Amino acid sequence: MIYDVIVIGAGPAGLAAGIYGKRAGLDILILDTSSISGGQILNTYEIDNYPGMPGISGTELAQAMRDHCEKLGVEFARGRVTSINEVDGNKELVTKKGNFYSKTVIIATGASNTKLGCPGEEEFSGVGVSYCATCDGAFFKDKEVAVVGGGDVALEDAIYLARFCKKVYLIHRRDEFRGAALLQEQVKASDKIEIIYDTTVDSINGSDAVEYLLIKNKNTNEQTELKVQGVFIAVGSTPNTSSIQGLPETDERGYLVADETCVTSKPGIYAAGDVRAKQLKQVITATADGANAITSIERYLQQK
Repeated sequence: MIYDVIVIGAGPAGLAAGIYGKRAGLDILILDTSSISGGQILNTYEIDNYPGMPGISGTELAQAMRDHCEKLGVEFARGRVTSINEVDGNKELVTKKGNFYSKTVIIATGASNTKLGCPGEEEFSGVGVSYCATCDGAFFKDKEVAVVGGGDVALEDAIYLARFCKKVYLIHRRDEFRGAALLQEQVKASDKIEIIYDTTVDSINGSDAVEYLLIKNKNTNEQTELKVQGVFIAVGSTPNTSSIQGLPETDERGYLVADETCVTSKPGIYAAGDVRAKQLKQVITATADGANAITSIERYLQQK
């Protein structure tokens, strides 16, 4: 069978594409490596900024989106795409379980947060450890938190959290930041942000939730205890594209280059969600990408 659309990835972008695609009357298949849809939001205990659904868990939101797709008749299959090829004017998606064919493809494989790799990070993920200040920051109002990192995102997170947190510790492994000069000035001007240079996080500790960090000064090797209720890790993210051959143009970090239409450098291939190079990576922007990609595909198919 040759589908109108095959979506690679079943996170919010892919599921939204499934909903919009089916409502547009397209034959659509969602391919994912897991039998459980949702992507990164499955690791989010509570989502408080998705409009109309305050406090919903990531698992609940993902299941609701999957249910919506299935109600409309969206097809799902498991498989890890290793390459995208052109065959007789269509797209051939190669997986170990066989090849799939489609007129168009939406790449919605998402991105993975770069981890610190220290003890406690995985254990307290979602209960004190976060990779998104704008997603989870409001849960730490009037509490003491730490931000780990030295780039633009870390500086922006510290400034954002200082609006409502009692205290923000900004922990950076070097003696100077990599972020924009203006952001550095704002961080240094805040009386609620304390900068801790030349320091790494050895472990994240607590009982049911984060209670303190063990941090170590790189110059003195002195280890100290830092009491916080939350830690926001902002040391980068990596797009989930490295295993796929035949990708469209990417930026220097590997994110797919596409504007709000989700159109990439290769005709018939679209990028949606966190895998796309863009300013804001949130559930709401991912679902918007899914809808925009389908709209672009409709126009593309009408012109063929």
